[in-house]
Formats: sequence, structure tokens, C-alpha cells
Amino acid sequence: MPSTTPRPSPIPAPTPPSAGSPTIPTGQVAAGGRAQLRADALHLVRGGRDVLGGASLTVTPSSRWGVVGENGRGKSTLLHVLAGRLVPDSGHVRRIGSLGLAEQEMDVGAATLVGDIVDAELADARAAVAALEVAADLLADDRPGAADAYAEALQRAEALQAWDADRRVDRALEALGAGTDRDRPVTRLSVGQRYRVRLACLLGARPDFLLLDEPTNHLDGSGLDFLTDALRSWPGGVVLVSHDRALLADVVTDILDLDPSADGAPVAYGDGYAGYRRGREAAVHRWVQVFEREQAEHARLGEDLARAQDRLRTGWRPDKGTGKHQRATRAAGVAQSVRRRRDALAEHAIATPEPPLRLAMPRLATRPGTPLLRAVSVAVPGRLAGPVDVDLAGGDRLLVTGANGSGKSTLLALLAGSSAPADGTVRVSDGMRVGLLAQETAPLPGRVTAAEAYRERVGRLVVDDVIDEDDAPSLTALGLLDAATARRAVGTLSMGQRRRLDLALLLAGRPHLLLLDEPTNHLSIALVDELTEALQRTEAAVVVATHDRQLRRDLAAWPALDLGGGAGDDDVCGGRRGGNQAG
Repeated sequence: MPSTTPRPSPIPAPTPPSAGSPTIPTGQVAAGGRAQLRADALHLVRGGRDVLGGASLTVTPSSRWGVVGENGRGKSTLLHVLAGRLVPDSGHVRRIGSLGLAEQEMDVGAATLVGDIVDAELADARAAVAALEVAADLLADDRPGAADAYAEALQRAEALQAWDADRRVDRALEALGAGTDRDRPVTRLSVGQRYRVRLACLLGARPDFLLLDEPTNHLDGSGLDFLTDALRSWPGGVVLVSHDRALLADVVTDILDLDPSADGAPVAYGDGYAGYRRGREAAVHRWVQVFEREQAEHARLGEDLARAQDRLRTGWRPDKGTGKHQRATRAAGVAQSVRRRRDALAEHAIATPEPPLRLAMPRLATRPGTPLLRAVSVAVPGRLAGPVDVDLAGGDRLLVTGANGSGKSTLLALLAGSSAPADGTVRVSDGMRVGLLAQETAPLPGRVTAAEAYRERVGRLVVDDVIDEDDAPSLTALGLLDAATARRAVGTLSMGQRRRLDLALLLAGRPHLLLLDEPTNHLSIALVDELTEALQRTEAAVVVATHDRQLRRDLAAWPALDLGGGAGDDDVCGGRRGGNQAG
């Protein structure tokens, strides 16, 4: 059942925390404009790892926070701490107002109906209406204190907009594609339907604060539009965990980045998603500069020590005939110099942590206009309605759009040569290399390390005369996996790390034509931004098929091939519809 913390009828005053002890949020009823949610220096350790390393944020009724970071950085954990589900090891949380939490998973009983979830979420609104009716009767009877009771009941009902709650839920259920039948057993709903029911109930209940964990999961285009509009006009505060860059760009006012920073603490950025991108880029640039200066100074001190040690071994010895006393005096001086340099090197330990990886796309060069690939009247019954024509030359760009099932993945597989069309032909020019990043991760032995998988891929390309041995960049040079991750077994990698490895395996072949099927899946926001910039700059030809709204906005100037599925694609891609031809 969607989790809304129980709300007692009186509004308790927030209790100041005692020194060094965490405070569970207080104030559970709707507070309207007085609502506030504040977290200070939250720390939480799990399994010896600092999951929340000092996160702080203040949420007001006018703020909409986005929370970003790689998988495992504590985004969902932060929501649980804010909701009072988890107690931090240190730090404080204070809340005045009501709260609704939408988690990624939803546990329900076997007999739970959709209407039961609605009833649970709207209990406060219905109680407010009932209390107002009682207060109105007391006021009509001219009972003592009735006027104050009525004013208080009216204020609470207005804060919840209680009279309209059921209509709001029904409207949200319909707009999110969850259906309005409240007699359906929840156990008969798909995961996506359950998520949409939960989200609709929270949007209808109107708590002061919404805590949403990846709310765009399982939403189609119209559902995404409805959610975006609802959050932008939300009268309370929002804390939104999401990898959806378009939602972040359209909704949030501030972003809390849980990825490591130069000092190890989470960083807050104002001015929405654009401010986060600018601020993060500037912070990483400064981080790299400081780290490189420290490295250079450390290397210089190491060279000074090596020279002093060399003099101690050989260079201090004076010419023959020099007295023993003079030789001993000089030896002591050189030894003292070695000690000073050793101490200086020890004192100059590099304090700044290594900066985050940054994608370094290798040069994928083809001459502009050089013919690469031509697909003529291709079709696959039941998977790709034809005929579809695609003509690509060096440096070309193509954005493939369409609804699920329209054949985007099938088309890219045909262009890559990994499957054959039932009708039509696909021809690749001699010597041209085509690389496909499929949606599904490449099948690899689970016990093989990422570095071994990459070396095996490069070796096979060399043996097959696809590339020369010197053409493939090293795995770490690509900026996709650090050395420690590269030594891990493939079977232990997260989905995001596997996706990074797949991208590295693709780039190892130095393709002249890149075919990317939903390339942003499972990648961090920072890497997606870097990949987008690299795709804009590369000299290779690029074909991208994606539902990612922000990526389609970023690539809106590219020629588009629409395989069908409604006008939503045109809205994002600038209104250009390619029909079933691209060239």
C-alpha cells in the first residue's frame, strides 16, 4: 500500500533535537503554507559504507528538489530518512506538514482492492470534510466555541482541497493509464499498473510534501505529460529521485547531487537542471585542476628524492686523496638532504580524491560524404512495417523515433547485419565498420573480468583484420570504467557498469557507423550528457533510436525517421516527420 505517514489531528509543535541525537519528523497534518521539511547533515552507514555522507536540504511549499547520483549512492535511502522510515546515524530531520512517499516497490495484501488504496490515501480529506460538517452543525446550534472549531475545520479542509479529492484521484488514474475501476484486486495488476495507481492516489491526496522515487517508470508519453504538469503546479514541496533528465529539466528548482565531490560531501545546486549542469561541470573542472597540481607536485618531490638518493649512493664521493673527515662530512650532508626530501614527499600526500571518470570518445573518422550503408525497402512482418529506406554516408546523423513495437530495434539490427530483412536489402560499403549498441547487454561469461572481456574483444578484432592492434584504446583510457571496476568479474557488475562495458566493447572496434538503441538506459546523468556531446562531435555517422525525451530534445536538429506511434514524437523532435525514408 502506498505509504503516507499517519497524521494525528492536532498539529504538534516541533521538538528541538538534543545534541548528537537524530530527530524523527514531527507535524503530520496538512500545514499548507506553513509546511517545511528540513534535513541537516544526514549520515547513514550500511555495511561499513557511508551511504549518506552529510546530505542536507530544506524543502518549502515552493521548492521542487531533484536528487541525482549513480546507482547505490543512497537516493532511495534519503527518501526513507526524510519520511521517518529510517533513522540516520547522525543528523536531524524536522517536518511540519503531511507527507506522501511513492517507493519503487509496492507491497499489498491478497485481498487489497484499488479502492482500498484510494480510501487509505484520502482518509484525511474525508475526515476533514466530516469534521467540517460536524463543526457546521455546532455553529448552527450556536454552541460555545463553535466558531473557532468551524474556522479550524474549514482551514484544514481547504488546505487539503478535500471536497475535490476523489475527483482528482479519478482524473489522475485515467490520465496515467491506470483505469478508474476501484473494485479491481491490486494483485491482478501489472507492476506498471500498480505504480500508476499509487502515483494517482498520492496526486489526488495532496499531501504537503511528495517524495517520489523514479516516478516516470512505466509511464507513456501522455502519462509523462500529465505528471510533469501536476508537479509543476504542485502547491507543496517535492523531492524527486529520477534519472529522467527531461522531467528534471521541466520540473525541479534545485538539485542535490549524491555523487562524490572533491570533499566527499553531497552538493546542492540551484537554478534547476541547467544550474546543476553548469555547476557540476565547473566543480569537476576545478577538481581536476587541483588533483593534477597535487599529482605534479608529488611527482616533482619524488624526482627530487630519487636524485638525492642517487647522490647518496654515488655522487657524494669526492676525488681520490680527499681526507676521510671531508668525505664523512659530505656524506652526512647528502644523507640529511635525502631525509628532508623523503619527509617532504611524505607530507605532500595527495589529499584530493581522484576526479570522476569522463568519457573520452576515440576518433571514429570517415570522410564526409563517403557512402557507408544503404537499406532499400526493408521490412520484417510483425516487427517492422515496410518498406523502409535508409541511406547513410560519413558524418551523417539520424534520429529514429516511434512507439513501442514500431520496429526501431529491428531496424537497427538489420542495419548492423545481426539479422536479415524478410523483404528488401541492406548493403554496407567495403571496409566500413558498423557497430551496434543493443538494448540488451552483451552475453559474457560471468567469471571473466571486465578487462579480460575487453582484451578478448580487441584480440578478436585484430585477428579478424577489423582493426590494427594499435587502433584500439585501452579500457581505462575510454573513461568508462576505473581500474578497480575493470578487475571485477562481469557477473558482479551493476546494470550501469555492464552498460558502460558494452559501450567500451563497441568503441573498441572504432566503427565508422554507430547504431545506438536506447543508449541512455542504465547510464548516469553525467555520462549521458558526456555521451550526447561526444555524439554531436564525432566524425562517424550516428543513428540513435530512443524514447529518452531529453536526448530527443538535444538531437532535435538531426534528420528524423518516424516509424509510427502518434504525434508525441513530432512534438519533441521539432515537428519533423521522416515517413519511412531517411537519407
